[in-house]
Amino acid sequence: MKLARIKDPESEKIIRGTVKADSVETESGRFGLSKVELLTPVTPSKIICVGLNYKDHISETGAEAPEDPSFFFKPPSATVAPGNPIKITEDKRYDPEGEVAVVIEKKCRNVKIADALDYIWGYTGLNDVTNRDAQDWEQNWVRAKGFDTAAPLGPFLVTPHEVELPISFELEVNGSTRQSSDTSNLIFGLPELISELSSFMTLERGDVISTGTPRGVAPIERGDKVKLKLNGIGNLENPVQY
Repeated sequence: MKLARIKDPESEKIIRGTVKADSVETESGRFGLSKVELLTPVTPSKIICVGLNYKDHISETGAEAPEDPSFFFKPPSATVAPGNPIKITEDKRYDPEGEVAVVIEKKCRNVKIADALDYIWGYTGLNDVTNRDAQDWEQNWVRAKGFDTAAPLGPFLVTPHEVELPISFELEVNGSTRQSSDTSNLIFGLPELISELSSFMTLERGDVISTGTPRGVAPIERGDKVKLKLNGIGNLENPVQY
């Protein structure tokens, strides 16, 4: 299934529905996607991102390949829904980073690699927008990765049987492709990431694991339009504002 969270146009309650073509079917009725406010597909208790998980991105940054997955957090307050603006400041450099994200289906701990895919609720997209100036000096990346609107998330949550692996994706800015890859190029694959994370923390239903970004990072400016295109999932589009 392809699942969406929307605001009911009549009651304004937040509801979930199944996307079919250009509409979403809910318990309240069927609505055209263009007629409803599309929200982030989940509300995670935590967002865990993976750094340096594509070899070509490691090459462009000049970093060394990690021996184990390198993780960092984005707070839930950083999420922003499809269509809503990424808000940046004029005096800093901000880069979008297109990524495939995994959403956890059920609470888990100490998951074996062989069982890890059984804990995936679905797949979505995440744009790991980064304040590059803060990243240069800040050791723990709180300012760099955690500011409001630093995590556009969506557009939909697509369950595993609806998604063909590997998932290919592209990041466009103003219609020009900056990043293009697929999840077969991950250094640490989805089962390894889930198993490793669950070895030291409890993962809850709705938690997001963003799997890393490929080469092609470059800054954005006010007025830009950023689109993350994910095969089988949809397009996550956000304008850029000061």
